Amino acid sequence: MDIATLAGATAGLGVVVISIIMAGESLGTFFNPPSLMLVFGGTFAAVLVSFPLAKVLSVMTVVKNAFLTKVGAPMAVIGDLVRYAEVARRDGILALEGLTSEMTDEFLIAGIQMAVDGTDPELIEEILSTELESVADRHRAGKQIFDALGKYSPAFGMIGTLIGLIIMLQHMEDPSRIGPGMAVALITTLYGALAANLIFMPIADKLALRSREERLTKEIVIRGVMSIQSGDNPRIVEQKLLTFLPPRMRAAAEAQGRA
Repeated sequence: MDIATLAGATAGLGVVVISIIMAGESLGTFFNPPSLMLVFGGTFAAVLVSFPLAKVLSVMTVVKNAFLTKVGAPMAVIGDLVRYAEVARRDGILALEGLTSEMTDEFLIAGIQMAVDGTDPELIEEILSTELESVADRHRAGKQIFDALGKYSPAFGMIGTLIGLIIMLQHMEDPSRIGPGMAVALITTLYGALAANLIFMPIADKLALRSREERLTKEIVIRGVMSIQSGDNPRIVEQKLLTFLPPRMRAAAEAQGRA
């Protein structure tokens, strides 16, 4: 589980709550069911207009990726591929078939299995690259939903404010109702801003990060499988795969290898 996502959302909400309490106000003042219904109901209604129903219904699966999905560390993936290259170099590529049971990444298993079966290298690369693009497309679709939620929620907060102001102006003959009416009108703007900046947009950014991490890992797997099938020396396989890493991580890995 990604603690940072949960901790960040909790801390952000906590800061808002503590600020209200420190200002000497009751939390009940900021709870308004009609405003909540307008902001969140209206936002999701707008998303339904923007996206197919099936994609909107899959939103909970998308949210899970931000909190629970754990992408394999690139260095660990490289280490595994180098080890498989050593086995293939020593015992032949067919020996890798006995190692597929210990692999947990379906993408890696598919690549190794095709290599063991003697599939044409160009076909292996084409199949794995197509799968990589399919995964990237699904991730983009999930991110787009949360981008839309982040875009529409402040707008519905403003709509709620306008509705509240119209209702307030209908009762201008009673000055005692103007202050409370203005406060309720502004609550919807608060809800919309909080929803966009504390929930929807941060989750969209986290999903984009998850997508980049998974894409990097899968690209490493593709290059590793191709190198193993071509019979490259394990040291060459490692050097090829390290080029995918940032300079700092690459230097640390090379220093560890020398040690």
